[in-house]
Amino acid sequence: MKFYSPYPIVRIVVVFMVCCFAMVLNVNAQSYYNVLKYGAKNDSSKLATIAIKKAIDAASKAGGGTVYFPAGKYLTGAIHLKSNITIFIDAGAELHFSDNFDDYLPMVKSRYEGVDVTSFSPLFYAYEADNIAIKGRGIIDGHGKKWWDFVEGYKEGQPRSKWQHQFDTLNKDILMPDEPKQMKRGFLRPPFIQTMYCKNVLIEGITIRNSPFWTVNPEFCENVTVHAVTINNPGSFAPNTDGINPESCKNVHISDCHISVGDDCITIKSGKDAPGRKMAAPAENYTITNCTMLSGHGGVVIGSEMSGDVRKITISNCVFDGTDRGIRIKSARGRGGVVEEIRVDNIIMKNIGQQAIVLDLQYAKSIVEPVSERTPRFRNIHFSNITGQVNQAAYLNGLEEMPIENISFNDINMDAKTGFDIHNSSRIEFHNVQVNTEIGPSVKVENVNMLTVNGLKSYSPHKNSAVIDLKNVTDAFIYNSFPVAGTEIYLKIIGEKSKNITLGNNNFSHAKTPVLTAREVTEGVRVISGDSIK
Repeated sequence: MKFYSPYPIVRIVVVFMVCCFAMVLNVNAQSYYNVLKYGAKNDSSKLATIAIKKAIDAASKAGGGTVYFPAGKYLTGAIHLKSNITIFIDAGAELHFSDNFDDYLPMVKSRYEGVDVTSFSPLFYAYEADNIAIKGRGIIDGHGKKWWDFVEGYKEGQPRSKWQHQFDTLNKDILMPDEPKQMKRGFLRPPFIQTMYCKNVLIEGITIRNSPFWTVNPEFCENVTVHAVTINNPGSFAPNTDGINPESCKNVHISDCHISVGDDCITIKSGKDAPGRKMAAPAENYTITNCTMLSGHGGVVIGSEMSGDVRKITISNCVFDGTDRGIRIKSARGRGGVVEEIRVDNIIMKNIGQQAIVLDLQYAKSIVEPVSERTPRFRNIHFSNITGQVNQAAYLNGLEEMPIENISFNDINMDAKTGFDIHNSSRIEFHNVQVNTEIGPSVKVENVNMLTVNGLKSYSPHKNSAVIDLKNVTDAFIYNSFPVAGTEIYLKIIGEKSKNITLGNNNFSHAKTPVLTAREVTEGVRVISGDSIK
């Protein structure tokens, strides 16, 4: 069809617009670099590593573009991204990574469990690259079993492999963590996707399976988005195959992901021991939302490598179904670092094998030591709107020399075998919390200063235990309680350090023994107006 106008200026404008549109189409077409055109085979009959590198180099030379994998199966070794490169794995496309360890040489600068090393190249790797993406509806498979078997079958003292000798040569001067066993072994499985010192990283839509080690592992990156990704690593058969581990990054957004793995589903880290404190690169400004997590040691975990600090983290609108734990924050003496400003809200937990919530500063065995840069700290952490069917509601365990501080639980509803178990903490608050246990107290507290319990409920009181059990607790305020019929003991207070326990606005008419106090309590219970005691 020809266009005609009696006005020449209109014809000129239309022709100009058509030409511009054609140029745009041409530019967009040129920005796609189909790996088949660079020698890759989509029947997995030939290693495509070199062909993929050629496509990436061509796109990079042009200023950037999309390296495109149409439907089919590809066999490849390590893929190294450059700035302004998008890897697009289309629906029906599968990238199968070789299990030949030599395909991940030469070794590159990396980070392994919070320690900076030179080791095997990650399967996808980028270093100091900006504006990079791995996306699509296809599958990437790490074929990790050979990596898992090597580590699981390794015996101390056996002859060192060529890869271990190469690691030894390249890592003579690395700063060791307190426990250097892995570093001395010298065979460190590579992460599946590791981007280091990058900006504007996007991982979206793809399905990832069988990672050799940690799966999505940005390090020292800024502005990272992981969206609508499915990660499947085969449970206990795939050791240490965490799902998403953004370490020492800023501005991380994780959303709409489905994760089932052989370790923790999502883990936030910032370096380990002295190596982590030397880098002093915190993990900060993370949002995690709308994710489902199935098999895994933990749903969302912070630590234990948190020596560079973790702060300003929100976790919301997630479902944990079948993980060993729900939210777990863990550290130990020697780590140092601070975990603070954490918000967890609107969470459903079901079939949790151990605790729904863990805050543990004694994750590894150690002895009391003076407070120093080696002393970790947890503070300003808040949980709200959580529903759970779990083995244990929560476990909080601070250090004698560094209590966990300023923790709150708001609008919590748990059915659990055992309830909250809290030690070595300060400024702990419960507001509108319901905990129905199979055995023992709903809340058990020991060596805690400044405890607030507002409206705690239990619909499953037990004959031989109190609903609230306090030992060596100072400055507690318990109010707005209404024990149900059949409650034998609502509040038990023991310990020679227990003092200043105040009750207010409680209705104890259904409690056979509202308060049971041991003789060694130094200062008795003070009841203010409004309480009703039978």
